[in-house]
Amino acid sequence: MGLDLNWGLAINALPLLLEGMKLTIIIAVVGLFFGFFLGAAAGLARTSKNKILSGIATIYVEAIRGTPILVQALYLYFGVNQVLIYALGWKIESVPAGILAIAINSGAYISEIVRGAIQSIEKGQVEAGRSLGLSSFKTFYYIVWPQAFKRMIPSLGNQFIISLKDTSLFAFIAVGELVRQGQIAIAVTFAAFEIYTVIAALYLLMTLPISIVLRHIERRLDVN
Repeated sequence: MGLDLNWGLAINALPLLLEGMKLTIIIAVVGLFFGFFLGAAAGLARTSKNKILSGIATIYVEAIRGTPILVQALYLYFGVNQVLIYALGWKIESVPAGILAIAINSGAYISEIVRGAIQSIEKGQVEAGRSLGLSSFKTFYYIVWPQAFKRMIPSLGNQFIISLKDTSLFAFIAVGELVRQGQIAIAVTFAAFEIYTVIAALYLLMTLPISIVLRHIERRLDVN
């Protein structure tokens, strides 16, 4: 029996796939937005001399980096929801659970990006700022952070791409993102090869422009 491919079925499924693609981007962007602030706070805590803050941040980072994001999403959507429903009578819906999973997961990795960038700034620059009469906060805000953020850009861009692709796992918690919509289309058409090919192409369509823009920014800022 010959292989009979019908690309028309994949084309007909495009509106459904594009809806999933839109949700994929929303989850990634919103999740990374909150993840950056969470990661920045954890990264600063890990560089702090306060052992309690540093310890809490370290536990968070190691716990999240040591477990798969799929397990984290399943834990949030099924495990935490079981407790919330019993205790409070309400639950986290699938899309907010996906956003929360991206935020928590990316935050752990971003914290290491932030910590590494801050610690890469030469101590002499901090001492120079203090010798000019700047407070510790102003030295950090005007001298350390701008240079550190510049060095974070390549890693932050890579993390965005990783988190964007990680949203594909949320099909397991019924989030209607790109892969989930593809599964729905395949269940109706049985055109697995054609539709998964289109899904892969759509992911490339999302990630390649980010990579190109990221390289352009690196060259413009002369990021080392």
